[in-house]
Amino acid sequence: MIHEFIPPQRFFPYLTWTDIEALNDKENTVIIQPVGSIEQHGAHLPIVVDSAIGIGVLGKALEELDTSIPAYALPNLYYGKSNEHWHFPGTITLSAQTLLSVLMETADSLYRAGFRKLIFMNSHGGQPQVIEIAARDIHQKYGDFLVFPWFTWRVPNAVAELFDEKELEEGIHAGGIETSLMLSLLPEQVRMDKAVCEFPPELPPNSLLSMEGKLPFAWLTNELTTSGVLGDATIATREKGDRLLESLAEGWRRAIAEVHQFRQPNI
Repeated sequence: MIHEFIPPQRFFPYLTWTDIEALNDKENTVIIQPVGSIEQHGAHLPIVVDSAIGIGVLGKALEELDTSIPAYALPNLYYGKSNEHWHFPGTITLSAQTLLSVLMETADSLYRAGFRKLIFMNSHGGQPQVIEIAARDIHQKYGDFLVFPWFTWRVPNAVAELFDEKELEEGIHAGGIETSLMLSLLPEQVRMDKAVCEFPPELPPNSLLSMEGKLPFAWLTNELTTSGVLGDATIATREKGDRLLESLAEGWRRAIAEVHQFRQPNI
């Protein structure tokens, strides 16, 4: 099925050009562009993790979205900026410039077709800056094009209810959180017998620096882990994943509905 997790009636490529031309209220129709990656996620998870999580969450959210709200998913962008993982075989990465060009030119096409609301749904932690630059530049180019550069995990969700502080702060890649969600979405592709626990080296006590906090430092994955895992994948369960998926989908359902109603603030 080409639409994968996305409900077929919400899958933009299944429309004809005449369907698109005839759409009512295109200015408030919400178009969602999932952006993922193909990159290593340890020996227990496939390299499709970020892409699978994005379209899995989005598909469930669109299933639950009020049918009166016009919203469509574009095909997932499987390749992203993943050069932090390039030492591990199987990782496929685009440059920041290439990804930025793809996002900008996609927006050009959508704007030309009459759409004015676009969500970039990014599921890979190595590229939010590119997504944000694209959104700002698109809005600067087209003042009436409303663009939302969002990270899949930023909507309200249950992750803090299910995992401890260490996993929340340091389990940023292929740990218990992502592994649980993959057990819910693609359980047949998860090899729990190969799951490991590996956290990055500790920083000095009371350090102001962090991997992804307010004062981050640049890093490559092979500098921090030999397995490709940053977190404790052994604590993952299908039950946690099901709860995570449910909560993320509900957060995205609410967010998409809000974008449909959103009007750009103006003085």
